[in-house]
Amino acid sequence: MMMLRSLSRPLERCLGIRAGGDALMWHADLKPHASGDFSIAVVQANNCLEDQSQVFTSPFATYVGVYDGHGGPEASRFVNKHLFPFLHKFATEQGGLSADVIKKAFNATEEEFLRLVKRSLSVRPQIASVGSCCLVGAISIDVLYVANLGDSRAVLGRKASGDKENTVVAERLSTDHNVGVEEVRKEVEELHPDDSHIVVYTRGVWRIKGIIQVSRSIGDVYLKKPEFYRDPIFQQFGNPVPLKRPVITAEPSILIRKLKPQDQFLIFASDGLWEQLSDEAAVNIVFKNPRAGIARRLVRAALQEVAKKREMRYCDIKKIKKGIRRHFHDDITVIVIYLDKHRGSFCNKRTKQNAMGCTVAPVDIYSFNADGGDEDLLQKIT
Repeated sequence: MMMLRSLSRPLERCLGIRAGGDALMWHADLKPHASGDFSIAVVQANNCLEDQSQVFTSPFATYVGVYDGHGGPEASRFVNKHLFPFLHKFATEQGGLSADVIKKAFNATEEEFLRLVKRSLSVRPQIASVGSCCLVGAISIDVLYVANLGDSRAVLGRKASGDKENTVVAERLSTDHNVGVEEVRKEVEELHPDDSHIVVYTRGVWRIKGIIQVSRSIGDVYLKKPEFYRDPIFQQFGNPVPLKRPVITAEPSILIRKLKPQDQFLIFASDGLWEQLSDEAAVNIVFKNPRAGIARRLVRAALQEVAKKREMRYCDIKKIKKGIRRHFHDDITVIVIYLDKHRGSFCNKRTKQNAMGCTVAPVDIYSFNADGGDEDLLQKIT
């Protein structure tokens, strides 16, 4: 049974610390959870941080959320506050976690955000074009659940078998819902056989209706509900997109996996990391380095790749201000979950007692205002 009741009340945040030398990075180097340790790090590139993230731990389960917003921070902040309480509600009603519980929680979050958009449209019409990718992981009784909308990604690091026991293998657990992937592009085209321009190549990438790369998200209601593009208020704000039917959905891909002794760790990250590092590169960094600060190490490895591509030094990247920095890289969120218990090691009583809590990254790294920034914003748009 899930232990998420505390999430329906104001969250007690563990703020971690800023990374030395980079005013736009925050991290919590190592904390306990029911099955081992976890590490989290975030670096901000946008003027307002659009990535949001959280880890909820109890003696019996661990829950991870990475929410990569686009068009603004409103949707990702909304998901950060509402998805886990919905998971708790439906899991309680149905006697435990399941794929159906996860789907209901995603749908309820989507519907609540839609209601918020309808109430807010007259004063904040751009809210109809705000959305968020949504990656959720849950470990309960040796079973792993991974649910995803968009192109954030979960990757498992597991010990190789046979002669390669001292190496680790990367196994992708989530589906990238991005039309840059040929299979996803074909899926979208097959759903819209009467629209030859449903996916077009523009500004160097494939986009749905020339606008958005992801095919699944929370929000983006103007691409899901025809009534919004017809609304005179929204038409004044932006370029309406004539719709016969929704062009993106909020139906998550869900993987359920029994954890095995060779499973070492999980990496949950927004696409800002995966744009710079391959699954294999990220997994090898985690495997070959100490635990403390491992999420921060992954973020820095990604930023070093950014610097290399621009023929710059990493220290120069750190000096670039928010907003301008988005021209160099995206917001990046990384959460690493170690799976000690599932490898047969002893998870002692003290670790389990210390594993109760919720770690939430700051709403905005630059301002470091994690206590109310989202409340103020959501109050404004309601």
